[in-house]
Amino acid sequence: MPRDGLDMTLTAPVILPDLLQLTKAALGPVETIFDIAREKLRATVTENDRISGKLIEENQTASHGLAWLATYVESLRQMQGWAERQQAEGGFSELEQLLLQITFGEYLWQIYGGIPMNQGEILRLQDIGFGQDDMRAMMDASVMTLTQGGNTQAARTRLVELMQEQTGATMYGTSGLDEELEMIRDQFRRYSVEKIEPHAHEWHLKDELIPMEVIDELAEMGVFGLTIPEEYGGFGLSKASMCVVSEELSRGYIGVGSLGTRSEIAAELIIAGGTEEQKQKWLPQLASADTLPTAVFTEPNTGSDLGALRTRAVKDGNGDYRVTGNKTWITHATRTQIMTLLARTDPETDNYKGLSMFLAEKTPGTEENPFPTEGMTGGEIEVLGYRGMKEYELAFDGFHVKGENLLGGEEGKGFKQLMETFESARIQTAARAIGVAQSALDIGMQYAEERKQFGKSLINFPRVSSKLAMMAVEIMVARQLTYFSAREKDEGRRCDLEAGMAKLLGARVAWAAADNALQIHGGNGFALEYKISRILCDARILNIFEGAAEIQAQVIARRLLG
Repeated sequence: MPRDGLDMTLTAPVILPDLLQLTKAALGPVETIFDIAREKLRATVTENDRISGKLIEENQTASHGLAWLATYVESLRQMQGWAERQQAEGGFSELEQLLLQITFGEYLWQIYGGIPMNQGEILRLQDIGFGQDDMRAMMDASVMTLTQGGNTQAARTRLVELMQEQTGATMYGTSGLDEELEMIRDQFRRYSVEKIEPHAHEWHLKDELIPMEVIDELAEMGVFGLTIPEEYGGFGLSKASMCVVSEELSRGYIGVGSLGTRSEIAAELIIAGGTEEQKQKWLPQLASADTLPTAVFTEPNTGSDLGALRTRAVKDGNGDYRVTGNKTWITHATRTQIMTLLARTDPETDNYKGLSMFLAEKTPGTEENPFPTEGMTGGEIEVLGYRGMKEYELAFDGFHVKGENLLGGEEGKGFKQLMETFESARIQTAARAIGVAQSALDIGMQYAEERKQFGKSLINFPRVSSKLAMMAVEIMVARQLTYFSAREKDEGRRCDLEAGMAKLLGARVAWAAADNALQIHGGNGFALEYKISRILCDARILNIFEGAAEIQAQVIARRLLG
């Protein structure tokens, strides 16, 4: 039943006939557009029969635009695959049909007219060298039908009406995951609702560390050993399970959803690059959360340019190392017992080749003495959002690291070892972004239903309901792209491209959802007492950490062109 006097003239059937056939037919033209774009850009950035990094940078808008175009094409493919699976299993409800239809209607228009890389940068196909003749590839009957009738106000209004009928549902539309993963989702959703959401805003406003009680409870639930193999004390579950857990915990509070990230990175490093002795020693401790890790990679003035790291690790006479240098943006640095520390062991190098990774042990700190370990000092960086673990600058002066804690027992492998973790880290970050976006939708929709203006609920105003509809649509798109990248990882296939796309889109979707949910709140959204103010701050970091959006697009473009 429509709620609160919703305009019944807009609830007539709005789903296009033969929708799945229509969307499937539209994939061909957009794939043709992508092929044309890639070949045009390859010609532009090729020098002496090789792709030139210098020319890619000189044509950065076009290069990054190609990454976004590829992300849109893959998003449409994954939404189509999701819809076909839903139909094959006897599902594919009216709500899900609208999610698919609006996705294609909107994304096809954006491909033709301009893809927002962020709020102020729109990629147009002309930027990649398209002329009018090239654009005719989009003049297909299926594309024209979807762009004209897919994302209409009537479709968006009907979608939100159906969402209202499902108030209290975990999500709008079926995820497409199997029953076991949905049981895991339900378990962590209940935990978030009971133990995280009631306290998250207070933790944020007071800039408090997440209570150790929560960490202990998450450890009992297996969060820190989720994907660690069973022979090393973990559960040996899939990356898809990691996505579900990260999504639901981040929906409660991104700080809690991110607690497992450090363990995921540390475990991946050790599994991929550690010696058997290091695996036997450290993986069970990480899985049980008896040892909490932190990632210590970034340095002042280097940012994403890891090859320029200057922190030095010098061997002493006992075969151990002494570390000297500065690090910044180190998350959860005080409570942890081990640091995955990247440092330069070859002073003759100034690139990636001289870097080594260490499992550097430290003593956990207290509020009074946050860094008690000799040779190490630090100070907190005050931040807008993403609180709960806190950020720090660290300084090392002759800091002692055991020789046995050189990852893999071999110098010069640090950068390669780190690269092997990026797929999982970016998949997990994309899942966190979905959780934050879903939280924004939850709060925005509740406020829109409860808040009355001019005699009716905000949700009955078309521009308000349209905001909510597009949040739901893009969250499902980002979710399917993320699950796809997780499946690829679980199948043992290289997925840095897919993981990068999921992170790139997920971060933009989270920011848009938070921004629009705050707009629905009006002036109240700008008040610290309202949760949406926290979610906006939390969402903003997603476009920066684990690879800033610009770096992410650069990496994707180089893969596509190479």
